[in-house]
Amino acid sequence: MEINPFDDKYFMKQALNEANYAFDKEEVPIGAVIVLNNKIIARAHNLTETLNDVTAHAEMQAFTSAADFIGGKYLNECTLYVTLEPCVMCSGASYWTQIGKIVYGASDVSRKNVPIRDLIHPKTEIKSGVMEDDCKDLMQLFFKEKRENK
Repeated sequence: MEINPFDDKYFMKQALNEANYAFDKEEVPIGAVIVLNNKIIARAHNLTETLNDVTAHAEMQAFTSAADFIGGKYLNECTLYVTLEPCVMCSGASYWTQIGKIVYGASDVSRKNVPIRDLIHPKTEIKSGVMEDDCKDLMQLFFKEKRENK
C-alpha cells in the first residue's frame, strides 16, 4: 500500500501556516490553500484590515489566486482547505467557482442556522473537522488577546 504524504492533515497544516501569518498581522487568523493534483496552487490568509476591505477573506484571496494560476474561473478539480468554515460570502463565491471540494477545520459557531450545504454548489464535496482543535485554538487565542488588550 502506497502512503500519500499529501493528505488532508498535511494541507490543513499549510492553511494553518497562513492563519498564523494573519495572526501575526493582527488579522482574524484564517488561512486557506487551494490544491490541484496534490499541488498547492494558491495560498492566502485574511487581509481585511491590511487592505481595508471587508471582502478580503482568506478564501476570496485564494479563489482569485487559483483562478489566475489555472487561467480560468472554474475550480471544479480543486480542493479548498480553510481553517474556519466559510462564511456566507465565501460560500457563495465557492458556488460560482464550482470548487470540487471544501475541507475546513473549525465550525463557525456564529453561523447558527445557515448550513454550508445550502450555499455551495451541489456537486461540491464537504469535509469538516480536520485539525479542528488546532484551528479553533488559534481563533480563541486571537480573540482572547484582543479582549485583554482593550
